[in-house]
Amino acid sequence: MRVALQITCVNDAMFPDTGKAVVRLLRRLGVEVDFPRAQTCCGQPMVNTGYLDEAVPVVRRFVDAFAGYDAIVTPSGSCAGSARHQHSIVAERSGDPALAAAVAGTGPRTYELSEFLVDVLGVTDVGAYFPHRTTYHPTCHSLRMLGVGDRPTRLLEAVRGIELVDLPHASECCGFGGTFALKNADTSIAMGADKARHVRDTGAEVLVAGDSSCLMHVGGMLSRQRAGVRVMHLAEVLASTEDTEGELG
Repeated sequence: MRVALQITCVNDAMFPDTGKAVVRLLRRLGVEVDFPRAQTCCGQPMVNTGYLDEAVPVVRRFVDAFAGYDAIVTPSGSCAGSARHQHSIVAERSGDPALAAAVAGTGPRTYELSEFLVDVLGVTDVGAYFPHRTTYHPTCHSLRMLGVGDRPTRLLEAVRGIELVDLPHASECCGFGGTFALKNADTSIAMGADKARHVRDTGAEVLVAGDSSCLMHVGGMLSRQRAGVRVMHLAEVLASTEDTEGELG
């Protein structure tokens, strides 16, 4: 199986350890991962803001970069959702049958990380070790657009040493929403404050999610509140072992 990592813009620019964790995890499970250097943005920011025509060359770049792979794995429900659902809208609007055909090939082969692990590899116990009190936030696109359901929590429940506690009002948005946080800053902050309060109420040491952008938003609030809660991507927890735990603290 030829597998490609779609790193996502926010991970590439700000959270490269997330991408590294995906590679370590998949290699530990016997999957050889490629990193197509031609990849750029998935085009979601443009689509969400209404610039569908401007998204055409970005979507074209995506399908060219990831052509020929059996699976495209991304540590983001948001970007996976874009590839699976938004790309076809952009391609249809472009009027280019070749682009539409290419998107029909890459879209169904794009998986959010937990989907790939559970549905494609058929595993929930990935051999991880993470002895910390942890709570999980299901991000909006993973929950509503992709319907990942309980896949992430099933993976977390199989991690040795973990104490997984429920997050109150878990399905509520954290308030980030990409450009939403810029256009509606006051609302975004209020929603983020609610999410941070719910996280603190769990007594968790670590907040885990499948999208780094949401972790950035809530993590920033927790940091300013000096809450003593760190944020980690699901990939980082699943990649943790006894050998790496000392590095993670």
